Amino acid sequence: MRRRPFLDQRRPSSFKRRWQQRPWWFRLAVTLLLALACLFLLLALRGSPDPDPVVLPSTDSSRSAATTSPLLHQRSYLDGVTDAFNMTDEMLSAHSFSRQLMDQISLAKTYLVVAKEANNLQFAAELSSQIRRAQSILAHAAAHGGTVTEQDAEKVIRDMSVLFFQAQQFRYDSAVTIMKLKGQIQSLEEKSKAEAEKSTKYGQIAAEELPKGLYCLGVRLTMEWFKTTELQRKFTERSPAVQSNLRDNSLYHYCVFSDNILAVSVVVNSTTLNSMRPEKIVFHLVTDEVNYAPMRAWFALNDYRGATVEIQKVEDFTWLNSSYVPVLKQLQDAATQNYYFSGSGNRGTPVKFRNPKYLSMLNHLRFYIPEIYPELRKVVFLDDDIVVQKDLSELFTINLNGNVMGAVETCMETFHRFHKYLNHSHPLIRAHFDPDACGWAFGMNVLDLVMWRNKNVTGIYHYWQERNADHTLWKLGSLPPGLLAFYGLVEPLDPKWHVLGLGYTTVDPATIKEGAVLHYNGNMKPWLKIGMEKYKGFWDNYVDYSHPLLQRCFTH
Repeated sequence: MRRRPFLDQRRPSSFKRRWQQRPWWFRLAVTLLLALACLFLLLALRGSPDPDPVVLPSTDSSRSAATTSPLLHQRSYLDGVTDAFNMTDEMLSAHSFSRQLMDQISLAKTYLVVAKEANNLQFAAELSSQIRRAQSILAHAAAHGGTVTEQDAEKVIRDMSVLFFQAQQFRYDSAVTIMKLKGQIQSLEEKSKAEAEKSTKYGQIAAEELPKGLYCLGVRLTMEWFKTTELQRKFTERSPAVQSNLRDNSLYHYCVFSDNILAVSVVVNSTTLNSMRPEKIVFHLVTDEVNYAPMRAWFALNDYRGATVEIQKVEDFTWLNSSYVPVLKQLQDAATQNYYFSGSGNRGTPVKFRNPKYLSMLNHLRFYIPEIYPELRKVVFLDDDIVVQKDLSELFTINLNGNVMGAVETCMETFHRFHKYLNHSHPLIRAHFDPDACGWAFGMNVLDLVMWRNKNVTGIYHYWQERNADHTLWKLGSLPPGLLAFYGLVEPLDPKWHVLGLGYTTVDPATIKEGAVLHYNGNMKPWLKIGMEKYKGFWDNYVDYSHPLLQRCFTH
């Protein structure tokens, strides 16, 4: 992998985005706290005694010095303030009743908020009444173009002062108020955190569930397969030409490993429909025992513009056993089973890190592609949650410059660098990998299988999987071990080849339009009800909902 200098390219609007994502009651509490702090600071400054004026002797020499001193010719800071805010003499007068009433109203409003927070409704009502009285006097004076007289203001100022004294007895002073608000903010933050954890948990559950329509489709396809011998013959009695296509390196070979029939169908359909030479496309599909028959039935029932489709099941790869595959060996360990399946492991670990799908062999089968297809030299690996929008044949002619993989880098943000995925406090990780190295994405990857075999990438993957048996190097998925296994062996591709984020975030429409492959990485897959509606259309374009089986399963 070509090393690039670290550039912190975080978007300047990240603080604004995080602030807007906070709940409304949290933003209100923070705003009140800041307002209180500013108000008490202004009151403290206003209440500070002025220094005694220095009386200069009235002599000719002193007057002469005053007129010649350059310091006395400078305007004071207060002069600038009064000019800037157009303050009137009444506002600046120490004996102005209007100013006293305005100051008392401001302070009373602050105490009013605190009284309501303390559930002291009677005191809050008295404050509200006095505020209205003071405002009425000011409004009357303004309407008649006069000033507030002592007779009008004396009783209101006196009554308000009594309430302020009472507020002090209630401990409504600035320090106590700020401490109370801090406590409330902390409580709100804890509630917000708890709600966020619930949302993550429920979102994860929704993402892991199999929609009723997909379950129905699998059942009906299984019935079709076993009752229709003609469908079975399409795969068992293939012509020699089709068999030779599976090993012909002049064709375009794609790999997809999945148990989702409809998702794989969209990948194949979108790839062939956007290809200029669909007859040269070969899809190598691998699924599990449960979906093997319905997957074959679906692709026997449908034609994809002459593309060749091979379907295998992972259970037939008998060499993938616990003596060879570290992931399968770890599954036999009681601690690993407890961590991933019982949920009784480390309670501080987020629920998504204990998702059993990340130990599925279909998820880790990507690290054994050269052994599954020993006669192939170059393939393009595709995830099942992608949609192809452009012709991908150019990928097979890209020069990888001696690297094993071509991938789109994802380090436009700092959280997609190595330190996000790996535990760099571990000495093994710290000694071998740069924490600021650029991450990349699985989902659309060009693989040079000849270089893969020469570099023994699968062996490197095994080494790091064995070191992570205790989950201390990384916690989640197949990407972290991929970053380690392909470290220094990745050729960066143009970002237009692989557009990510349609399953969890907002993506620029121009980027989507130019993208060759759209990836719904994240929990909000397009076939789920929690999928993002604005992006579902790109996926639905390649689903033929008029198909009889889809009509039966997806029409309620």
